[in-house]
Amino acid sequence: MVPKPVKGLFKSKPKTPADVARQTRDLLGYLDSGGNGDRGAKREEKMAELGKVLREMKTILYGSGEAEPVPEACSQLTQEFFKANTFRLLVTNLPKLDLEARKDATQVVANLQRQQVQSRLIACDYLEANLDLMDILVSGYDNPDIALHYSSMLRDCIRHQSIAKYVLENHLRKFFDYIQFPNFEVSSDAAVTFKELLTRHKSTVAEFLSKNYEWFFEEFNKKLLESTNYITRRQSIKLLGDILLDRSNSGVMVRYVSSKDNMRILMNLLRESSKSIQIEAFHVFKLFAANQQKPPEIVSILVANQSKLLRLFSNFKLDKEDEQFEADKAQVVREIAALNQEVISISGSNGSPA
Repeated sequence: MVPKPVKGLFKSKPKTPADVARQTRDLLGYLDSGGNGDRGAKREEKMAELGKVLREMKTILYGSGEAEPVPEACSQLTQEFFKANTFRLLVTNLPKLDLEARKDATQVVANLQRQQVQSRLIACDYLEANLDLMDILVSGYDNPDIALHYSSMLRDCIRHQSIAKYVLENHLRKFFDYIQFPNFEVSSDAAVTFKELLTRHKSTVAEFLSKNYEWFFEEFNKKLLESTNYITRRQSIKLLGDILLDRSNSGVMVRYVSSKDNMRILMNLLRESSKSIQIEAFHVFKLFAANQQKPPEIVSILVANQSKLLRLFSNFKLDKEDEQFEADKAQVVREIAALNQEVISISGSNGSPA
């Protein structure tokens, strides 16, 4: 009599989170090496396996419909993921993955940036030791096929202040060109990353802008505020207001509102047909008007354009009532109206209307 097989006797042992991370690394290594020359069915099988383990990692980190993520499992996965070169392999081989696998990979990377192991963000430690990966992620903007996935990873990495500092100091200048790319999706995404870099980490941004004031605002004015693209102008004037009105950037703000060239740009934006741009320009212009240490050339321009400005602001209204806006406008009107034209010597260059 043949004995009945014992059910489950040869059942495979469930994979641990560390096993999933190791398997991911092995499959990415296979892909990185060119698939050992494999083609066709063998390669497709490996790619399917990789897609599966990426989904498994996502489930461990985010949980599933039936269960919440288990902290200990997340910790084990995070430790194993950053123990070796899994992240590097994932970044460098991301262009070879299919769309769904890329989406899963970006979600995995996003979650791993927040995972703590023994109260440490080990993702930050890893990135600080592998800063060249930021160079690769930034360069993704040059390739529209991979740009949005690389940029998503980049924004998750610059959650760490030290990593944001590196990107600011080494790559920010490139974003003035990325924002002007003809591909709308890529240029819009670059604008999101640009804003994140300039607003997330206050002290780092303030230090960067103080050290790089000249070239930064020359590029900002010329390529963004004076862009021929309406969306670029609208987003940029809003960002400029966010930067200058942040207390951390008070020194930069004082320097910016002491420049007649900056004020002329703002006055031109006040005359835009777009109400959105006008409103955002006003929030920056009010800083020029409120400055109690106005340089003589600023005063001269305001005096020369006094009647035009007062006329503009008399009809300047929001679609919805806003007490703060009305108070700010009233203050600006008072400042401009109080300028004493008789005691100011207006030079030919400064006195002509802007």
